[in-house]
Amino acid sequence: MNINGYEIKPRANLEDANLQGANLWGANLEGANLEGANLEGADLRYANLEEANLEGANLEGADLRYANLEEANLEGANLEVANLRYANLEEANPEGANLWGANLKDTILEKKEETQDDNSLSQKVKELEEENKSLKETLDKLKALLDT
Repeated sequence: MNINGYEIKPRANLEDANLQGANLWGANLEGANLEGANLEGADLRYANLEEANLEGANLEGADLRYANLEEANLEGANLEVANLRYANLEEANPEGANLWGANLKDTILEKKEETQDDNSLSQKVKELEEENKSLKETLDKLKALLDT
């Protein structure tokens, strides 16, 4: 994929690249070095930025909806008014990032682990299934007695 004269590949070195306003919709930038890159207003919807280095990158106003930023380095990145709705930020490093005005609604910030409530619910379902089985057996026995 060629964007603004840059060949974009996983693990690409795009340090300090000027990708302002670039259409990177669905781009695979896994592990790419985008340190200090200018991605202001870029369309990064559905982009794979897993393990990408975005340290100090300018993502002001960028559209990152549904982007995968799992384990990405966002240290010191400018994400002012960026749209991160539904983006995956599991295990990302946002230390010192500017998130002023960013849309973080429905952003995935951590892996969902089965909670105690989920465990309790699963256990309750099993108990109810066993109780239902026991009641059915009792009902079958009563029917058999009535039929004799």
